[in-house]
Amino acid sequence: MLPHSYTLDSVSKSQDLLSTIQSATSPSQITSLCTSIETFLHSHSPDQSRHFFSLAFPTLICNIFGFENPRAASPSPSSNGWINIPELDKTLFSLLSPSGTLATSISAVDRLSLVKYLFPAERLPHWSRSLSDKHNLSDLCPSIFTSSSSSSQIQLNVFQYFFFWFAYYPVSKGNSNNSDQVSVKTTTGKFTLENWKSSIPGFSTSKQNTSNKKPCYDLYTRLLYAYLRANVPTSDLTSHQPYRSSILHYGSSHDATVADRAEFVVNTLIHFWLVDNDFSPFPVSVCKALGVSFPFGEMPPTPGLSKVVKLFVRYLGLSTVTAFRENGDFGSSYSPSVRWRTVEVSKNKDLGYACWNQCLQRPLYRFLLRTLLFSPMAVSVKNVSEVFPIWIRYLEPWNIKGDKFKKLDEMNGDKLENSVSENGSGGGFTSRWQDYVLSNYLYYTSLVMHFIGFAHRFLHSDVEIVVQMVLKVLDTLTSSKELIDLLKNMDTLFHSKQAGLSKPILSNLYRYVPIIREQLQDWEDGLCETDVDGSFLHDNWNKDLRLFADGEDGGQQLLQLFILRAEAELQAISGGNVTRSLKCIDSLKEKLGCLFDGRAIKPSSISPERIQHQQSRDEIFKPRRAGNHMYTDVKYKGDWMRRPISSDEIAWFAKVLVWLSDWLNENLGLNQSEISLRLNETNNSKSSSTCSYVEVSTDVTPISGPSEVLKAFLCTICSWFLFAGAACLGFMRKYGLRVNLRILASKKVVIMVFVLYAVFNLLRKLF
Repeated sequence: MLPHSYTLDSVSKSQDLLSTIQSATSPSQITSLCTSIETFLHSHSPDQSRHFFSLAFPTLICNIFGFENPRAASPSPSSNGWINIPELDKTLFSLLSPSGTLATSISAVDRLSLVKYLFPAERLPHWSRSLSDKHNLSDLCPSIFTSSSSSSQIQLNVFQYFFFWFAYYPVSKGNSNNSDQVSVKTTTGKFTLENWKSSIPGFSTSKQNTSNKKPCYDLYTRLLYAYLRANVPTSDLTSHQPYRSSILHYGSSHDATVADRAEFVVNTLIHFWLVDNDFSPFPVSVCKALGVSFPFGEMPPTPGLSKVVKLFVRYLGLSTVTAFRENGDFGSSYSPSVRWRTVEVSKNKDLGYACWNQCLQRPLYRFLLRTLLFSPMAVSVKNVSEVFPIWIRYLEPWNIKGDKFKKLDEMNGDKLENSVSENGSGGGFTSRWQDYVLSNYLYYTSLVMHFIGFAHRFLHSDVEIVVQMVLKVLDTLTSSKELIDLLKNMDTLFHSKQAGLSKPILSNLYRYVPIIREQLQDWEDGLCETDVDGSFLHDNWNKDLRLFADGEDGGQQLLQLFILRAEAELQAISGGNVTRSLKCIDSLKEKLGCLFDGRAIKPSSISPERIQHQQSRDEIFKPRRAGNHMYTDVKYKGDWMRRPISSDEIAWFAKVLVWLSDWLNENLGLNQSEISLRLNETNNSKSSSTCSYVEVSTDVTPISGPSEVLKAFLCTICSWFLFAGAACLGFMRKYGLRVNLRILASKKVVIMVFVLYAVFNLLRKLF
């Protein structure tokens, strides 16, 4: 039992530290404060230091990340946050490092459960705010929330409380930057292209510049990597603990706690960064079992997360490489669902390695997919181009090199023997990676089709960046003949029946078909085609794979059309880079032919002299041939009323008018097929050939009085209108015409209506 005076002393010192935290502004004051905090925690027991965590620690977090108003409904980090001051990088990293005194005290206090916090519900991932009070968050995500946590009461220990704020910081910063952004023209496209190309290994044209350029990591990135290394093992749970003497100072009997901490860190970052505002945050089977539903909303992921998500995904990818290196082909006794889909971090201390692929599969897929589908048409391709390398790296785990984390290890002061850089692979695709590719098959096929749709929609925004991205995707898919054959064989199995299989190789792969079908229905849940979304998949969305299909909505035809459009756009651009861009188009054609067995369009033979003598952009955009069709014959596939929303239309008004048009066409019988129209026309001709007689009664009452005359006049007018309407309706049914009110959604029409209304009101007031 501690003396009462000693307890009061720790309380008073904690209050003094709180006052210092609130008043510290200059780097020298903050540095002195951090030293005082470390001295206080080092000289006090966990029972005494709990006063610091209950009184001063929340304010310390707000000042570090710059949250000026922690009780605001939509908090945004200030630029005055300590983490944004370069002079404090060394001081703050020493304070917040998982091997520091603060981390040791947090571990000791949490072990005794001395302090609990209530985290504000409005700062949780967006999906949690739509849950009713009858659902516990722990039922949906037990690795993050305790059994007592509801949507309004989230109790956390000290480490969980700090890490929630740590994960929330880039989300809040991205939302704040996105709201403050102003639209800029695409005059900086070349600069953005160069920056984007240099972010992908082997993509830059100048090898000398990239070899001399050293990566620059800010304080948050260094801390993220340190926390991942300290808490998330990528191999053996008992061996991969570089900071075991501090925050993870547990004995061998506490390996289950180590696994709990690892799952908490991984799932917290997944739900704050990847899931967040997803309207389908959990698998469909889980939501149905718990009776939970989430409101639909076409919201893209939070912008500005590409840097941290890239590091996060790359680090978790080390577990994939480790599993491949230590287990080879992962043994032949396991089913595919066990090898990759259901491999989790076990709480058993005998676990040989931890593969995080299952935790990442669905959230990352939907993160990438929502970025491609829900990016507004008015913005540039910057957000997608920043997220794009994450997808490419996920497609090629065999190309993970061992020196990716070497710079971070050196900056964080890790010893070489503790470095994770030795886990790299750096090889190419082999047949032993078959399980990984097939368990992530949608990344290689369905997501490619969605990306092609994005490329068509955003081609006009920045043609050079979009072409480079498409080329990189095709280069990845065609990097190995074995990979192409594997993807095609799986596609053949997906569209065939098991009884018709003759090759033993195909029969061996058929066990993946149910898994892929389940993933297709689950990962793309709710992303079905709307009336005006402009999807290229149409009726087969969320039901089929179309990359290797032969139809007009197949991957080959859409890629050929993209090449023709891109070639025309590049020809319309004046400048010295046109020739180089056209060479990139030729590379696209070559990769396309490699992916589809040589069935591709011929390379372009356009000289620079011919480009200079072009009359207009419309005349340029007339490619010679797309397959067996001239470009003038290539039109929008599907109902013109459901074409993609253009920039001169009001999106929500267009959707309402499309729905109203459908309702009118359905009730007026205008949605008949061509066969039914012919049958009706035949029946009408038969009925018209027979004579009909109408007997007119001789008992007619004469019209007398003005009221009856007016009544007869109105009935006559109504009869004329009904006759004219019936005649128009019959004409529309005869020739297959339908009601289309979407033209009223044009901004020009709406503006004209408002102008006429304003003029009418003005004239009415004047006269």
